[in-house]
Amino acid sequence: MKKIIVFLALFAVVMGGAGLFSQDRLTVDLNALSAKRNTAAFTKNRDDFLVRFPAFPDNINFSQYTRLIVRIKYFDAGNNEISQDDGQAMATLIYDPSGDIRGPENGPGPNTPLKTFNIGGPSSSISRDTGMVLRINSAPAAILFQNTSINVKYIEISEITFIKR
Repeated sequence: MKKIIVFLALFAVVMGGAGLFSQDRLTVDLNALSAKRNTAAFTKNRDDFLVRFPAFPDNINFSQYTRLIVRIKYFDAGNNEISQDDGQAMATLIYDPSGDIRGPENGPGPNTPLKTFNIGGPSSSISRDTGMVLRINSAPAAILFQNTSINVKYIEISEITFIKR
């Protein structure tokens, strides 16, 4: 019984001190985004839906944010929601929207500190409550969403949250 109590006490300290429930979170106000959903239907795979972030306050140290949650919904041509699964959509975080917004084929690049596939699907951590590991050194200016299935015609943002750990 003592082992269980010690374990629970340690678990509480870990979770309360630096764990999932004590993080500082910076959730992007969806109403302040340039758009929450693409207005024109995608016509090909990897069609672009570029969303600019509002200006973040200068006093935010983005290098302290080590996780990112992005939740989206995707819709077909008839505006029917498509089930969350792998192979539907991807996202690329961007420092400068006037530069290279796509980055390398896979993984991050100098202007694209995060590129992830399968948003909402079981193989991607970005849509989970714990988020995806993120390494950024300054405020991102935009996020690029792309469909990776020709059936996805619209993407709608539900949440973008940076997590400090």
